[in-house]
Amino acid sequence: MLIEFRFRNYRSFKDEAVLSMEATGLSAFKGCLIPCGSIKLLPGAAIYGKNGGGKSNVIRAFWLAVQFIRNAQRTQHEKAAVPVVPFMLNDTSRNEPTEFTFEYTVDNIKYWYTFEATRERIVKEALYHAPKGQKALVFSREGQSFNFTEDKSRRKLISEAVAENQLFFSVACTMNDINCVKAMKWFREQIFFSRDYADIPRQLLDYSNDTNMLKAISDYAKAADFGIEDMQFEIDSKEIDEGLEFPRDIPEGIKEALTQFMHVLSETSNNSESRLKLGQVKATSLHPGMGDDGTSHLYPLDLSEESDGTRKLMSVAPAIESTLQKGGVLLIDEIERELHPMLVDYIVAKFQSKDSNPKGAQIIFTTHNTELMNMELLRKDQIYFADKERETGLSELYSISEFSTKTTENIRKGYLLGKYGATPDVEIEEVE
Repeated sequence: MLIEFRFRNYRSFKDEAVLSMEATGLSAFKGCLIPCGSIKLLPGAAIYGKNGGGKSNVIRAFWLAVQFIRNAQRTQHEKAAVPVVPFMLNDTSRNEPTEFTFEYTVDNIKYWYTFEATRERIVKEALYHAPKGQKALVFSREGQSFNFTEDKSRRKLISEAVAENQLFFSVACTMNDINCVKAMKWFREQIFFSRDYADIPRQLLDYSNDTNMLKAISDYAKAADFGIEDMQFEIDSKEIDEGLEFPRDIPEGIKEALTQFMHVLSETSNNSESRLKLGQVKATSLHPGMGDDGTSHLYPLDLSEESDGTRKLMSVAPAIESTLQKGGVLLIDEIERELHPMLVDYIVAKFQSKDSNPKGAQIIFTTHNTELMNMELLRKDQIYFADKERETGLSELYSISEFSTKTTENIRKGYLLGKYGATPDVEIEEVE
């Protein structure tokens, strides 16, 4: 579970930004909170802000750090640049390191992991854990100088294999350092992203190893469109039952087909329509209709005939269900894109309810959907804002908890009136 994420000097954020999932002392919706030692964690956080204000960069920062942590050993060859993007609208910051810090728990152990990097090298890095409740150092690093408190000889050997553009954390996991492997589990198995970016590899939507993927797609399709009674799937011309248990070693061709299917599902271009029809995975929705004899029948429609909203909900379904099943963290940029506000409520409510979220999964999303500010699903401490200064181009991230708001205050109205910032500065013509 995520306790806190911090980052600094990344894209539009020059100064440190903090996204805390620790609940405040509010009395609202206490039942949705996740116990974590002596504190309670939030099951979700909504980030609001104007277009270009920086809210998507919060998701991007999280994504970049996680992807680099997962892959630094495998992808960072000798001359590879570290994929950080510092704040560029300043003479100083463009040459300073970008910093990421995670505080989280996995298997009931608390961890703190941080690294700072420029495009050329890792400047600092450290991992702490608390297996017995007391914070203890696993390793720390400044440049190519390393510090260890345990397994010193073994970790010194590992450090000699770490290049200046690689993370010790990632390399140590490949060499089976047990404490690093335990800490890495959260990054590799319990963090999910649902939205593609132009600069994000396509494997982000690869849920082809998830045995519940097709069932989740079918269930969410029925939720999105009351006219869908059932779904049928064919992979490489073979009909697949929804309850199929995929084999442990799925053939690469099938994995590629399922992965491609997931990407096309989330696209709305004309090209995606033709690719759905020509792909190896064929999905057909069954709708009720009336036959010539006056009796009810189920009629098939190609998935390409379904609405963008139906397909969007189906495309995020595997990520949602994977997160709920594993108790992980799901990050979604623009959750309401192509979705009716009630379907956004449907997704958020799954994380807010202990019935559908018994393992303490969390969702972090950006949105323009102000209906969620009515406080019928979320607590006030679950609302964040991202805003950017026009003069400097600097973004900042802040919680509504930083404002003195009465329990009875209309948060949505206050936001639309500009009380909390993070709204577009536009003049709307008066209509007579």
